Amino acid sequence: MVQPFDTYPGIKSVVSGYTGGHVANPTYEQVCSGKTGHTEAVKITFDPDIISYDDLVTIYWHQTDPTDAMGQFQDRGDNYRPVIFVNSPEQRKIAEASKKALQESGQFGDDKIVTQIEDAKPFYPAEDYHQDFYKKNPTRYALQEAGGREQFKEEHWSNK
Repeated sequence: MVQPFDTYPGIKSVVSGYTGGHVANPTYEQVCSGKTGHTEAVKITFDPDIISYDDLVTIYWHQTDPTDAMGQFQDRGDNYRPVIFVNSPEQRKIAEASKKALQESGQFGDDKIVTQIEDAKPFYPAEDYHQDFYKKNPTRYALQEAGGREQFKEEHWSNK
């Protein structure tokens, strides 16, 4: 089973937040309204001598449904859309090649990989109660996993 990003060696920090919108310092409520243009995202700081960007992209694929353009499992709406924000041409090249390889692998049958790859925009950390959600709220996190995410991961990645 794929674990949260911060459990992998070489990950220095994982910060939950919002990016891609047109409102500075948005709140969770504003983002959920759909009027700010933001997507919920995580900002990952990592040591490339220990874990590669390619590894991060692979972990990402295993934690999301890259075939669902309008959300992730029970989280619905444009603010939950699948997207990889890149910080350099090299990261874009890696992410695009990985997306293409995933599509060509047939991993999701005839379903199209709809995850967007976009340039990073200003990132705004989410409120404290959103940070380390799976640690602070293990019961709610488990319910989210039971809400389709765990079954999806088992179906698509258990033997990979």
